[in-house]
Amino acid sequence: MYDWLKAFHVIAVIAWMAGMLYLPRLFVYHCDAPKGSIQSETFKIMERRLLKAIINPAMTVVWVLGLYLIWEGGWYRSGWLHAKVLLVLILSGVHGVYVRRLKEFAADRNTRPAKYYRILNEVPTVLMIGIVILVIVKPF
Repeated sequence: MYDWLKAFHVIAVIAWMAGMLYLPRLFVYHCDAPKGSIQSETFKIMERRLLKAIINPAMTVVWVLGLYLIWEGGWYRSGWLHAKVLLVLILSGVHGVYVRRLKEFAADRNTRPAKYYRILNEVPTVLMIGIVILVIVKPF
């Protein structure tokens, strides 16, 4: 059962990361859409559906299965795991930032330029690299 749960954990991580990498790209394009336009309204729908149907559920599954796997596998004493969990907490914080930005776009209150979202788009990638290295190499 442990291996099956680990497989579903990895699947959820992939889905979460896909959404975390795609949503800020939508924000970049949304910045160029005039407020109230059909294009802007379409981006609002796409962003909301991506968050509600993919990103939020995937993050929930990642955390639930991840915590179970930590406990069941006895990993809670591992130094590499503590570092990984810290990076996942930061990634969850970035998720929260995305939620706030989505609400700003939904209310036509975005004041940030597309460049901000291009930079924000790189944060999950950097965190993912650190997480994967920690999980595979287990340096400490």
